[in-house]
Amino acid sequence: MSLSGGDAGAGKGLLVAECFGPTFQGEGPSAGQQSLFVRFSRCNLHCPGCDTPQTWDWSRFNPREVSTRHSIEDLAAWVMARTPRLVVVTGGEPLLQQSQLVGLVQLLSGRRMEVETNGTVVPQPELIESVAAFNVSPKLEAFAGPRDRRIVPEALSAFAACGRARFKFVVREAAQLDEVASLVKRFSLPEVWIMPEGTSSEAVLGGMRGLADEVLERGWNLTPRLHTLLWEDERGR
Repeated sequence: MSLSGGDAGAGKGLLVAECFGPTFQGEGPSAGQQSLFVRFSRCNLHCPGCDTPQTWDWSRFNPREVSTRHSIEDLAAWVMARTPRLVVVTGGEPLLQQSQLVGLVQLLSGRRMEVETNGTVVPQPELIESVAAFNVSPKLEAFAGPRDRRIVPEALSAFAACGRARFKFVVREAAQLDEVASLVKRFSLPEVWIMPEGTSSEAVLGGMRGLADEVLERGWNLTPRLHTLLWEDERGR
């Protein structure tokens, strides 16, 4: 379900690509839980394999057609009219709008709030105090755009130290797990989850089977893309 209304050209409010749910959180430690999603528009990375290019790729999408601007009060009202207790703020990169995101999270203090981020923007103390968890997904070299600053040491260090972050890496093949291990060691990352790359159930299942044994050997966690297993690449699920 989409949130209607708003003005992408206005100067106030949050830029939103879509709101949908109830559905299930598809990834990481909260996978399978009923949830609502608020997807912010705009991103500071340009990953060729991104599954939400409508949040940033203006060579393919018109930003006025794929994003709208909404007040935190309107977004909070949309959430509060629905029953799931888990609310996932995703993107794009939500922390590009974190000053207003803090206000939204504080308005929804009765819900469990998870923020999904690429880990390149240092979180504000007020946001750390207000969310239940950060789902941090640093991008590996083969996934990110060639000129992207995909690893920002001060940001990853802040997330690792905040006590509310879980780290999820999208992996295409087992050989990339050495790169993950290097980042885990360099930044002392806790609670590591590995997720196969793929936008079809066949690709996700095949990726999990190819990664499972080595992920176990390294002592990490393996997550599916549950929404992909259930609904393939359908938007808003």
